Amino acid sequence: MTDTPHSPGGSRVPAPVDVVLPCLDEAEALPWVLDRIPSGWRAIVVDNGSTDDSARLAASLGAYVVHEPVRGFGAACHAGLRAATAEVVCFLDCDASLDPAQLPRVAGPVLDGDADLVLGRRRPTARGAWPLHARLANRELARLIHRRTGLRLHDLGPMRAVRREPMLALGLTDRRSGYPLETVVAAADAGWRVRELDVSYAPRAGRSKVTGTWRGTWNAVRDMRAVLNRPPAAGPATTPERDALPRTATGTVIR
Repeated sequence: MTDTPHSPGGSRVPAPVDVVLPCLDEAEALPWVLDRIPSGWRAIVVDNGSTDDSARLAASLGAYVVHEPVRGFGAACHAGLRAATAEVVCFLDCDASLDPAQLPRVAGPVLDGDADLVLGRRRPTARGAWPLHARLANRELARLIHRRTGLRLHDLGPMRAVRREPMLALGLTDRRSGYPLETVVAAADAGWRVRELDVSYAPRAGRSKVTGTWRGTWNAVRDMRAVLNRPPAAGPATTPERDALPRTATGTVIR
């Protein structure tokens, strides 16, 4: 993995929040997405092998660009997490389906110490924003998550906020589609406070590499089932800034 710093947006000076944007051929969406990153926050675009000049475009627009040669959504997310320097990190799909302007509301409970992990629950704003097969798969995953962790979630939340060091301490290993789910499961096992907040969800720019087809969707579900079938970690990971508080067997969903 190699890093390409760019100034001023690409400076390594810690920003209030770093925003990790996994990217594979998203040149069409990048200008809109990067233009709506909150002022003072740093965009970390993780190029995962784009062939459409996404990396060069992102750099020209002021993003800090990380090149991750290992293909996989989880590989890109984790490379961005490792490259981040801010205490709080947000993750966001780079396809213009989610509005970065809503990130401060999602990151707020983490910044304020009221939650350890916040997931943006997608609320479609237009027909076609969330295909039927993807919604059905998401509903099944929510059921499996509840059975495995006790968390009553509605969505895996592609817009999310978390503290960087505790997330690294979770020791996540999935580098494919199961990475977002592994984050939630490991957080629940560690007794983290997990919160859902509604976020707008619009039709993406271009075609999804994961859920654009039935086959892609169910391949992702297969990856995630493998995560759910793993036994819980032997011991709880560090609970962010709550070491003196009582631990619970599973995470807590805060409405």
